[in-house]
Amino acid sequence: MREKPRHRRVWRYHTILFFCLLLVLLAACGRGDLRFPTEYQAIFLDNGQVFFGRLQDDGSSYLTLRDVFYIKQQASPDKKEVQSLLVKRGSEWHAPDFMRINTRHIVLIEPVAADSRVALLIREVQAHPAEAAPAPNPAAAPVPSATPSPAPAAPGTPVNKKPPAPQR
Repeated sequence: MREKPRHRRVWRYHTILFFCLLLVLLAACGRGDLRFPTEYQAIFLDNGQVFFGRLQDDGSSYLTLRDVFYIKQQASPDKKEVQSLLVKRGSEWHAPDFMRINTRHIVLIEPVAADSRVALLIREVQAHPAEAAPAPNPAAAPVPSATPSPAPAAPGTPVNKKPPAPQR
């Protein structure tokens, strides 16, 4: 008669232990520690864009990407060919030095191998940063033209119509 209560205690103990371990396992899986063995990662977004950079995960719903590069398609007018260029993000007018990407829009994250074509191009861009074409300086003053610019129109005045001729 003494065997049944002990058996129930052992069974209850094992059940509780099982559920505790299951909770710990689920909590560990949900964290999603994003560590890659390579220096750069490729991030594919749901709109078709691909960015290359150093990924940082701070546990929020946004990932931080630093040292960002992307591929720009450029058509050559003389040869009618399209060539792909690797462009370093940051040469834009607002000069961003990182990106915050919403994880809901990430389709895939892959490591960029150190000997891949992308990694070689990134090292080439970093070795020769002066060769990259700088973006125009938005703070620079406009160059005055030889012809005077028209005075701004009064509010409510159509821009395309000529003003009425003076009456004599």
